[in-house]
Parts: sequence; C-alpha cells; structure tokens
Amino acid sequence: MYKKISLMVLVFLVYSVSVPAQTDKASGANHPMMMNHKAIDKRISLNLSPNMKVHQLENMRSHVEAIQAIIGLIAEKKFTKAAELSHVKLGLTEEMKKMCSMFQNEKFRTLGFQFHKSADKLAEVLTSKDTEKSLHALHNTMGYCVQCHATFRQ
Repeated sequence: MYKKISLMVLVFLVYSVSVPAQTDKASGANHPMMMNHKAIDKRISLNLSPNMKVHQLENMRSHVEAIQAIIGLIAEKKFTKAAELSHVKLGLTEEMKKMCSMFQNEKFRTLGFQFHKSADKLAEVLTSKDTEKSLHALHNTMGYCVQCHATFRQ
C-alpha cells in the first residue's frame, strides 16, 4: 500500500514541477495533453537569470527526491532516518534561509520559508513514530509545494 502511495506522490510531484497549472478549464489550454505554443501560463514569473533558474530547478528536484525517500522510510518504519532527512534536506537550515532571502518576490520568499519550516515540523512529528501523524505532516509540507507551483514559474 505504501509503495502505491509513494508512486502516486512521486508522479504528482514530477507532474507539478514540469507542467504549468491549467489556466482555462473550458478550452483545456495548458492542459498537458492539449498544450500548444499559444497557451498562456498565468503563473507569476520569478524572472530568474538562466543560471539561477538551473540552480532553483535542481534544488526543487532535490526536494522531490527527499520527499520520495521520506515516504519510503515511513513505509519501512525508519522514522529517525526520515526525520533527519526532512530536517537536513528540506528544513530551514542556514543555507536555506540565505537562499530564500535572495528572492525578490515577497510571496515566493514567504512560501519558501513556510515550506522549510513545515519540513522541520515534519521532522519533529516523524520522531513520534506515528505513521498517520507523519503522513498528515508530510501532506502539509507538500501543500506548500502545490501552492508554490500553482502560483509561480521559472
């Protein structure tokens, strides 16, 4: 069961990172199966330099990998390792504080800080070794991913 959940979460995350939010439900514009060059992505651009775009995308992909690993560790009941991974790879470390502070867009910066703080909360919940509470905390953390990807684009 946990493998199915892990796979579904991974597919969703990869989809949310690579496909813009659907903007026109009636016409299907920006729907992955109906995208065309005329479709308009109404998400807010962060206006990043090409180098910063690459860096930010690599960072988000590493977040997806960490979440996948955390899901697997929860399934294996390796909560201590999952908690450590959540804090080190997703938490609001000094490096992440510096990185988030560099962004000009206030809403993006705020979402970034909220995401990283929620990952630290996830790490705390994981130490309880309670699968249900851990999944709820992970759901909360991933909610910030969804909200950010629905609002912003590179």
